[in-house]
Amino acid sequence: MKNNKKLGQHWLKNREILEEIADFAAGFDGDATLETLESPLSHLCLEIGPGLGTLTSSLLRRFDKVVAVEFDQNLAKNLPKSFPGKNLEVICQDFLKFNLESLSEPYVVAGNIPYYITSPIIFKLIEAKKRPQRIVLLIQKEVAERIAAGKGKHTVLSLSVQNRAKVALGPVVLKSEFTPPPEVDSQVIILEPLERPVVSEEVIALIKRGFSSPRKKLIKNLGTISTEELKNIFEKVGLNLDVRPAELSLLEWQELQRELTRATKR
Repeated sequence: MKNNKKLGQHWLKNREILEEIADFAAGFDGDATLETLESPLSHLCLEIGPGLGTLTSSLLRRFDKVVAVEFDQNLAKNLPKSFPGKNLEVICQDFLKFNLESLSEPYVVAGNIPYYITSPIIFKLIEAKKRPQRIVLLIQKEVAERIAAGKGKHTVLSLSVQNRAKVALGPVVLKSEFTPPPEVDSQVIILEPLERPVVSEEVIALIKRGFSSPRKKLIKNLGTISTEELKNIFEKVGLNLDVRPAELSLLEWQELQRELTRATKR
């Protein structure tokens, strides 16, 4: 079936990689870098954008049921025909409009998703009232690296996602493994939503303000109080005056937000 370029459709053809993605979703991974992923396995997998069903077939061998949300009407109509007798429910809908609370039991998520809606999909899942136990997505490699970035390379995206989920990177998938090939390589990212955020929304708001000019020294982006007072706060929380926004951890941002709040109340 011909792909729809407007929907960012690129079919992954490497069966070994598809099996690996399904293994990550089911929890059958032994990679030492993923030791923190300890969620109990689920009987239900929610697949985003099943397309031709290449990943769906792997998921159906590992889960009791797969609910597949597909935006393309033709693909959604044809998908069940490829898996007669299997416990597969196909819903033709924009995933961003799909009601996660309609799922009747704990679930995990898997999918090869369009690059252009990666962030909205991730935030829909990690901010949901009924969050998945695990999220395994194939996304643009550069975006996966940005989300997983550590101290010194942080962005608003990495801090916002890591505030709500544990993050680990899976294998890189070369663009040549897709039909038709996209312009860039992809990578598997594994997220485990946290029960509660690490820091508050007030801290996230400060982070966004602090990254207003990411290459500048952080102190230059926080002009709500005097420079002298800011210097005192930086010294109190142990921050170098030359520090850039990318160098702070979530907890350092939290401590900075507390001190800024105290200063503005004086």
